[in-house]
Amino acid sequence: MSADAITDAHLHLWDLSASDYAWMDGTPQLRRDGTWDQVGPRLASLGATRVVLVQADDTPSDTSHLLRTAELIEHGSGAVPAMRADVVAWLPLESPHLVEHLLGDAQFLRRVVGVRHLVHEEPDAGFLERPAVAQCLAMIARAGLVLDISDAYERHMGQVARLARTHPGLTVVLDHLGKPPLGDAFAMRHWEQALAPVAEQENTVAKLSGLATSGDGSLEQAVGVALALFGPDRLMFGSDWPIAPEPFDVDSGTSRLLERIRQQSPADQAQILHGTAERVYRRAGEGSPPD
Repeated sequence: MSADAITDAHLHLWDLSASDYAWMDGTPQLRRDGTWDQVGPRLASLGATRVVLVQADDTPSDTSHLLRTAELIEHGSGAVPAMRADVVAWLPLESPHLVEHLLGDAQFLRRVVGVRHLVHEEPDAGFLERPAVAQCLAMIARAGLVLDISDAYERHMGQVARLARTHPGLTVVLDHLGKPPLGDAFAMRHWEQALAPVAEQENTVAKLSGLATSGDGSLEQAVGVALALFGPDRLMFGSDWPIAPEPFDVDSGTSRLLERIRQQSPADQAQILHGTAERVYRRAGEGSPPD
């Protein structure tokens, strides 16, 4: 793989006719379709050779839309070359029998590399530690899939570390670095203290994604902390398109972040931009990449 290759490990594509996306009621500027044709050409021009499509609604219909879209991306679309496209899917984590059924469905799993639930939308902050959910997470780990944690915020940071300890065979991916409060010096110290126990768990990985909307300050400190705590081999780059910060504008959410990443050594850049994702996001039954 080229040293300049990029995996966008956090890309949203949604179809308003496929699912409700009720959370968009609070962000009406996002309430329009986000399609591959809108974003694919720009990602390709940045060097993307792989994308990971991440669920944005806790419904089977949203996941089905992503699976169909991933197949189209892999076949190529117009001016955008074909590239690998994987899916972080939603599963009904309170229903072990349904999860067991889906994890046994080879067609469903064909492009699935991970599972996510919008825990920040759950009234119960302990959702991921419910007994039925814990049973499903054990199944997910046995299937070789990872668990993405959506916007963790303060109430979930401790839980992420506990989950990683409780499920040592499960790779836990913290999206958006747990939303560091950029620009607030006191809150940033608190965030760093909360992030450290997560990073201490060897089965955790974090995404450098969504930082353009994470507070109102420079991302330099957050990236530095992430590098110090996780190291480049446990960090992944993601655009978080079409969310951050100018809706549907790839560069607004990636230009400063890519500039910062490219201050690292070529080897460290390669890890963050594609190496970590290649190792972490594997399809069911897919072996580890060669060293």
